[in-house]
Amino acid sequence: MNKNDGFTSIFALGGLGEVGKNMYVIEYKNELVIIDAGVMFPTNDLLGVDYVIQDVTYLKQNEKKIKALIITHGHEDHIGGISFLLQNVNIPVVYASRIAQDLINKKLIDRNIGYKDINTYNEETIIKFKNIQVDFIRTTHSIPDSYAIVVTTPNGKIIHTGDFKFDLTPIGPMADIHKMARLGEEGVKLLLSESTNALSPGFSASEACVDEALGDVFARATTNRIILATFASNIYRIKHIIETCRENNRKIITFGRSMENAKDIAIKNGLIKDPSIFIDTNQAKDLKKHEICILCTGSQGERLAALSRIANGVHKQVQLMPDDIIVFASNPIPGNSSSINRIINKLYLKGVKVYTNSQFPDIHTSGHAKAEELKWMMRLIKPEYLMPIHGEYRMLKEHADLAVSCGIKEDNIFICKNGDSLIMDNDGVRRGKSITAGDVYVDGLRVGDIGSVVIKDRKIMSNDGVLVTILNINLDKRQLMIRPNITTRGFVLVNENASLIKEIENKVSDIVNKSLKSSKYSVTDIKNQVILELNVFINERTGRRPMILPVIMEVKK
Repeated sequence: MNKNDGFTSIFALGGLGEVGKNMYVIEYKNELVIIDAGVMFPTNDLLGVDYVIQDVTYLKQNEKKIKALIITHGHEDHIGGISFLLQNVNIPVVYASRIAQDLINKKLIDRNIGYKDINTYNEETIIKFKNIQVDFIRTTHSIPDSYAIVVTTPNGKIIHTGDFKFDLTPIGPMADIHKMARLGEEGVKLLLSESTNALSPGFSASEACVDEALGDVFARATTNRIILATFASNIYRIKHIIETCRENNRKIITFGRSMENAKDIAIKNGLIKDPSIFIDTNQAKDLKKHEICILCTGSQGERLAALSRIANGVHKQVQLMPDDIIVFASNPIPGNSSSINRIINKLYLKGVKVYTNSQFPDIHTSGHAKAEELKWMMRLIKPEYLMPIHGEYRMLKEHADLAVSCGIKEDNIFICKNGDSLIMDNDGVRRGKSITAGDVYVDGLRVGDIGSVVIKDRKIMSNDGVLVTILNINLDKRQLMIRPNITTRGFVLVNENASLIKEIENKVSDIVNKSLKSSKYSVTDIKNQVILELNVFINERTGRRPMILPVIMEVKK
């Protein structure tokens, strides 16, 4: 493409300083391309929140510039936010690989979104806009059809790696190392490379090692039923499990909606050749324990997932047996360790045997590049500039240090936050102005109206409880009709704290009567005064600060 005086802007709306919520934007003049639209699963302090997605204010303000949304692969942290994005921003077309496209379509059907403009790409696809060209490099990851994105602009070539690893004995096709090297020789200005495993030294284990380890577990379980939990989106791992079950004469029962979807998509795309290995619970009644493998969701300790319900004894179709073997074929996502440990403890209390990755490292291998693989990517691509992406700050920083060891100048490496922009022009790459970016919380069907104030209120209620005081007030006489009614939840047991409740009733009565004598009496003023004074009073008595909710019933006589 011809050089000119324009510049290219590159920034993230999610994925920097965090694991998940990936969304990256490349913009040149009046053309804007979005790469990925993922979700992040909430940490324990985000009470009641289902997902965290991006603030897309900038995209909404620049809708006319958007040319396409391009998806690197089908994991939730890269596609989970698409349904929310499509409902808020006009996206003219989505480009996705075949597995990602099937997963996206399932998601849109579930949310009753009638979006039809999803096109399938592969490694031979070239997408041309007026100033920007996009093509693709096949990579290896834990889900089929994963790609790096090559964006050619008038200011130079940008490569976004997507999630990747280098596996010389993969289950699926090899990464296209030759194309990476060729592009590196031609010249790459900026590399956006994932950092999830930057802190892990060496090379990640091959999927072939997992195959052997799973085979050992199955070979030992000659009389046991096996319950195996993994990511539903890890279709290559599911393919491993199916082949291992076939070799050991076991049939498979799947539980969990996402697992069922993954199975259907894998069968549709020919990744599972013989679906007769799958049976339902009625067919399982005729089989012996060692002829059954239960494949389910819940490897991250998700509260409503199949494995959690099995561990809690509330699953309608599966009850644990003392000699069951439970296999966690996944690594904990950062922040999920406590949830996983809670489930593992419950399983141990049931007397079953549990295999985890910490005890048997080879039953899982990461789909993300470790330190030496990140170096390999940089050596192949030979970028002039680097922006580490997809990772917490410590991961981005470690990736930057690895880049220096690979000969990239320290001044040419940019550790950014969501909203920080880079400007790429004919002179090089530099920092630009900040873009609006942040977290948007999804709670059930509500998106964006669950802000920090609501989260703070939920934390208060979870820590110190709620105290409701119901006040019947005669507006004409300006007096309380009856003593305040005090109700609490999560604060104290009323029956065991009668004297404290009596004190609170008296204090509320005094506050209300004093307020009613004021010439500036208003319902709002009374509520505020009750909250203000009662908060101090309760804290002095108990050391707690419950949420105080005054309810005023106005009576006229």
